[in-house]
Amino acid sequence: MRRIITMTVNNRPGVLNRITGLFTKRHYNIESITVGHTEIEGISRMTFVVNVEDERIAEQITKQLNKQIDVLKVNDITDQAIVARELALIKVAVNSAVRQEIYTLIEPFRASVVDVSRDSLVVQVTGEPEKIEALIDLLKPYGIKEVARTGTTAFTRGSQKNAASYKTPFII
Repeated sequence: MRRIITMTVNNRPGVLNRITGLFTKRHYNIESITVGHTEIEGISRMTFVVNVEDERIAEQITKQLNKQIDVLKVNDITDQAIVARELALIKVAVNSAVRQEIYTLIEPFRASVVDVSRDSLVVQVTGEPEKIEALIDLLKPYGIKEVARTGTTAFTRGSQKNAASYKTPFII
């Protein structure tokens, strides 16, 4: 069962290592991790996509993460209304005969070409993981040279979360 877990953490050395170590010790597979600064200095947001057997294990992960020293807030947002996106860069082999065909193919995905060379194009696409998979599948027959993906980053829609829910007080 695929779960999306977000957390806010103090932005300190070793935090990511301790958190991923917790997953590793318990043999949970991490599909993707994204980490970045938040709107509050010194606080980062992490988004983990993990595969677990059942909901009980997901609850156990959340409880264990909440016990970590630099973790401020943990949410399993899998079953909530969320905004989730991923970025991918896809390098595709091209020649002059198929270059325009690739441009036409990527247009419905709102993807863009961010680099052009004589023998390849780099396509940038953002969206839900399924959208990115669909574009990759369409580009495979042309010859994909490389793919780089960020992994899913997400948070809940609207006003479902607020700053008052953090364990540690901070000044905005």
